[in-house]
Amino acid sequence: MGDFMKELLEVNNLSISFTQYVQGLNRHDSKVISDLTIDINESEIVAILGSSGSGKSLLAHSILGILPYNANVTGKIKYKGQVLDQDLKEKLRGKEICLIPQSVNFLDPLMKVSEQAIGECKNEKEHDEKKIVQREIFARYGLDESVDDLYPFELSGGMARKVLLSTALIGNPDLLIADEPTPGLDAKSVEETIEDIKNLKEHGKGVLLITHEIDVALKTADRIAIFYSGYVIEINNVENFKNADNVLHPYTKALINSLPRNGFKLTEGVQPLDEVPGCPYYENCAIRTERCGKEKPNLEEYDGAMIRCFNFKGANDGA
Repeated sequence: MGDFMKELLEVNNLSISFTQYVQGLNRHDSKVISDLTIDINESEIVAILGSSGSGKSLLAHSILGILPYNANVTGKIKYKGQVLDQDLKEKLRGKEICLIPQSVNFLDPLMKVSEQAIGECKNEKEHDEKKIVQREIFARYGLDESVDDLYPFELSGGMARKVLLSTALIGNPDLLIADEPTPGLDAKSVEETIEDIKNLKEHGKGVLLITHEIDVALKTADRIAIFYSGYVIEINNVENFKNADNVLHPYTKALINSLPRNGFKLTEGVQPLDEVPGCPYYENCAIRTERCGKEKPNLEEYDGAMIRCFNFKGANDGA
């Protein structure tokens, strides 16, 4: 990563659960994210890769301060070295930290897209200044002036993604969160979206890419964090994901081997929905030991990567 890049976001030991009441007054806390640790530098794209519905987007919601009232959060999030409390989240949200949402439904169907991108203004002078910025950014992503007067329902899927991205950039944020930016797009639009996100890095932005599409992560990110059953189990440089022998966690190896280009070797088993006493991958792991079923491994640094496993190759180096 190099010393010249400044750290934008640091997430340490973040856990998120939700308080629910079942069968009357029986309180139940359902944990969705456990002990999540990750960091993002400027001019870097970090992908959180995990299955659909696994809770990845809750990390984005926690950073932005938009979790529902029944969420219980522990751990610490820092932005540019400063603890990101709720007041600071609200101050920075939509300005220094912006969300690129996954759905065109985030756009107001009754408002022209250019006016949505510009947003509320104090006076006509501010509106005119923002209009210049909006047109420059729209043009950068191939949206000509005819798009300004369109309503969301008149946009193609690819155009809608570019409008969402452009709208997020109006305030010149330093950190962008791209939440599942490619589902439902045709192949050409997916490639364009990938190039658009990579372009953000070239402009010095830090990007958190949340996705369940491994090829999108591989083509876009500098580092990939593997999300499994609410835990980050490995963070590694994208180059190492090209070969299963170069990643560390047995689940990550199985994930790479399951790709069609690697023989489509599938591993039986599902991710546990409930909290388990030991490693979340225990039931499906080929190298498990008795310890793995009783004790949770911590996320620890190894050879420039992060790994949550007792038995990976190299675990006992120097022991």
